[in-house]
Amino acid sequence: MSSAAVASAARAIVYRTRGSAHGPITRLVSPGDLGEFLKPFVFLDLFGFKPSAGHKGFGMHPHSGIATLTYMVEGQVSYEDTTGKKGVLPAGGVEWMRAGNGVWHTGAPVSDSPVQGFQLWVALPAAEENAPAESLYLSPEQLPQEGPARVLLGRYGAAQSLIPAPAQMNYLAVKLKDGEQWRYTPPEGHTVGWVAVNQGRLDAGDDSGGPLATGELAVFEESGEAIAFTAQGDTAFVLGSAVKHPHELVMGYYSVHTSRAALAQGEAEIQRIGMRLREEGRLG
Repeated sequence: MSSAAVASAARAIVYRTRGSAHGPITRLVSPGDLGEFLKPFVFLDLFGFKPSAGHKGFGMHPHSGIATLTYMVEGQVSYEDTTGKKGVLPAGGVEWMRAGNGVWHTGAPVSDSPVQGFQLWVALPAAEENAPAESLYLSPEQLPQEGPARVLLGRYGAAQSLIPAPAQMNYLAVKLKDGEQWRYTPPEGHTVGWVAVNQGRLDAGDDSGGPLATGELAVFEESGEAIAFTAQGDTAFVLGSAVKHPHELVMGYYSVHTSRAALAQGEAEIQRIGMRLREEGRLG
C-alpha cells in the first residue's frame, strides 16, 4: 500500500499535547481535562526516572475506583502492594492494579540504570469500582503480540491480554521500524482513540501539525474509522481505543468513581489501609 493510500485513510487528529512536566514525570492526561474526553482512559503519565539524579520512583500511595496499568519501557522497578504482592518488574513487563475499593502500592528503580514507562488509569464501571483490590504482574513473555503490537489490555487480532480488564477497551504497545506502515482498525463501538509516542516520530495523517514527536500525545476524532501510521525513524508508542465510559467522573486526589457515595466508600478504605501502614512503620 502506498503512503498516500495509508494517509488518506487516517482518522483526523483533533488535539495534541506534550502534557505538563513535573520533574521526571510528564502528565499527558488527567481526569479533569482530557480524561473527560478519553474516558475510560482518564490519566496517563510518561515517567523517566534517573537514579543518578536522585529520582526515587513512586512512593507508597493509594487509589480507589480505578485500575492502573504500569508498562515498563526501559529499566527495572521493585514493586509492592497491599494485596500482599512484591517483586521486580522488568523492562517490557506490566503491573495491573485494580484498586477497586482501595489499595496502596509503590515502585522504585532497583539499580542506577534509567527507568522509563507509562502509567495509565482506567475508570471502572459501577459494578467494579468498590470491588476488592486485585493485582497482576506480567513478564514480557506473558504479553501476547500481533504484528508490531503487544496487547496490554483487550484483544487485537488473535492476541488477547491475560489481564481481566473491563470489557470494550484495547491498550497496545507498538514498535515500528523506520518507514514501516501500520493500520489499526478498532473493534466495533471503539469511538475513543489516542496515541502517545515514547520514541521516534510518527506520521498519523495529520498534515497540518506534522508528525507526532517523542513525548507527544494525540487524540483522534470520535468515530469507528481506522487509524493509519507511518514511522519516521524507529518508533515506539502506546495506543488506546475503547467504547466511551458512560458515567460521570467523580474525583478524589488518587481516586475516580462514578458517584459521591462510591468515592466516600473508597476513600474510607484508603484511610483505613493508610492507618495500618503507619502502625506498621511503612508510611512516614
